[in-house]
Amino acid sequence: MADRGKFDRERFHMELIHDMYSFRMLLFSFEPGQELPVQSHEADSEVAILVLEGQGEFTGGDQGIPAREGSLLICKVSEPHGVRARTRMRVLVTIAPPI
Repeated sequence: MADRGKFDRERFHMELIHDMYSFRMLLFSFEPGQELPVQSHEADSEVAILVLEGQGEFTGGDQGIPAREGSLLICKVSEPHGVRARTRMRVLVTIAPPI
């Protein structure tokens, strides 16, 4: 995964890594200050957000949760969730089953 992902100063980059009926994997690449806006979805699925590189925070609650390489957040997709980068950051998102 170290060779995957593109960085763009204008907006975060999203790359589809894997897509099946049982789960979907997406790689997000962020420059400092970029974010995946807080979102939630009416679906019976779960999302796992794994920080591969960099530092930032998981967003969606009253306060951000610090996130760095190796940090993992798992929640229902119906719960508010997002990511904000403090440094250049790559995040692997898995959704099961896909929405």
